[in-house]
Amino acid sequence: MKFEAPLIPGRLIQRYKRFLADVELDDGSIVTAHCANPGSMLGLKEPGSRVWLSKSNNPKRKLAYSWELMALGEAMIGINTAHPNRIVEEAILAGTIKELTGYPTLRREVKYGQNSRIDLLLEGDGRPDCYVEVKNAHLLRQSDLAEFPDSVTKRGAKHLVELGDMVEEGHRAVMLYLVQRTDAKRFSLAADLDPTYAQHFQNAQKRGVEALVYDCTITTQAITLNQPIPFVE
Repeated sequence: MKFEAPLIPGRLIQRYKRFLADVELDDGSIVTAHCANPGSMLGLKEPGSRVWLSKSNNPKRKLAYSWELMALGEAMIGINTAHPNRIVEEAILAGTIKELTGYPTLRREVKYGQNSRIDLLLEGDGRPDCYVEVKNAHLLRQSDLAEFPDSVTKRGAKHLVELGDMVEEGHRAVMLYLVQRTDAKRFSLAADLDPTYAQHFQNAQKRGVEALVYDCTITTQAITLNQPIPFVE
């Protein structure tokens, strides 16, 4: 996924009200950016952190800027949780995710379950439909170990139940965790932050739901899916 225009660098002043972030740009001006990230962003809100914003030319937008990336030491982190579905979709179409190859049709946001929409639905003649739910992961509390979630996610637990239902109906269901940070080499569930989600995940696995974890290559020009990393139980 390439950014449409060069990103604008700055320093984080504060993230507040979940979806707002004040940033001092390199030219000294201060702007308020949209933060498309509903999670707690634990460990990613330190004032003074190096960040990058995109700017929209849409005059109807209330906030022209969006918070896209941040740097922690040598690591780059993708902040915008609106991007993972597109990153994964591009990788599937390019054949990068070997576990999800061989499906000629890909559809987005298809209704299923109880008033839910699956992120990506893969279809092909002669094989079960494949329901793919994508989750963004950028929490890191231990060296090189990414975790999900960073706060309680009732919606995430609901999706696990619905994916299990799809398996029992004869389909294939995949939970794909996309790690949007370059310093993570392993992945695990943050069971201490949301034990209910961790329990639902175990139940979903027993019902046949598959789990995949991939990391990303992140630069100020693009974010692309990179390679699988181990899931640490």
